[in-house]
Amino acid sequence: MSQQDRRTIASYPTYSEAERAVDYLSDQEFPVERVAIIGHDLQLVEQVVGRVGHGRAALSGAASGALPGALIGWIFGLLSWLDPVLSSLLLALYGMIFGAVIGALLGLLLYSVQRGRRDFASVSTMQPSRYEVVADAEVADQAAKLLNRLGSAAAGTTATEK
Repeated sequence: MSQQDRRTIASYPTYSEAERAVDYLSDQEFPVERVAIIGHDLQLVEQVVGRVGHGRAALSGAASGALPGALIGWIFGLLSWLDPVLSSLLLALYGMIFGAVIGALLGLLLYSVQRGRRDFASVSTMQPSRYEVVADAEVADQAAKLLNRLGSAAAGTTATEK
């Protein structure tokens, strides 16, 4: 089905409210496979989680280097014909240590190259400002009527109230 074959039946400020509306439709035996939740007006939110210094850069690099190092060591250990279990575990340990050291050095190097331009760590997310519940045009009226029955318990405005 194309986007033109769908109609907005309700709009909500939070995802949990839109999810609750679709859950209500499901509880009423409505064919929810004909419904979608669409987020509108996306904005990038970058939450700063802390400062980054030489220590944190080294620790982050060590953590990101340890796992690949252990994996490579373990694989090399499995290729050993003599006692593969012991050699794979030992090489995995050596690989983890080697990977952590190399990762820490690379983390420090990359931090130094930035010369203080980005001395913080952050997590980026995309957040819509509102969520619309849409349904296929053939069943949109039925869905809107069901959501009207939900009434004020679902904190949103249905398309018929607009």
